[in-house]
Amino acid sequence: MKILMSVILIASAAVAMAQEKGHLDVQTTVQKEEVIVNEAGESETRLVAVDLVVPGESVVYTITFTNMSAEPADNVVITNPIAEDLMYVDGSAFGPGMDIQFSVDGGVTFAAANELTIVEDGEVRDALGGDFTHVRWVMQNDLKVGAQGIARFAAVVE
Repeated sequence: MKILMSVILIASAAVAMAQEKGHLDVQTTVQKEEVIVNEAGESETRLVAVDLVVPGESVVYTITFTNMSAEPADNVVITNPIAEDLMYVDGSAFGPGMDIQFSVDGGVTFAAANELTIVEDGEVRDALGGDFTHVRWVMQNDLKVGAQGIARFAAVVE
């Protein structure tokens, strides 16, 4: 339950900051995948609300944002920290029309995943999903008045 509380606090902080500025309405949901068998006997995967998360399970963060201002929003950047108890799932970040960047230094600097390195035991190595501390989505176009965007990533509970 500790993980779930961290997620709720992070989501609340993002919404409060966006509402304070008055330009974007930001909502974050945390879900997990569930496989069901439909009436035709076919397996389907769907996202369901998180009630309880245990180590080893994956969660999916979905951030939706809506332009609430009277003008198109330019330079839209959505940044989401990755809680210490979570490990980013490589390749899971998604955001249509967005440049996706990551940080390995607590959100100080950002770059594409394949450009990040870590110094470990005096050796430089490529950064891995478990090294990422933040995910950032940078919109390549303006967000029209009333338009909504979506950003998503998955992580495993450690």
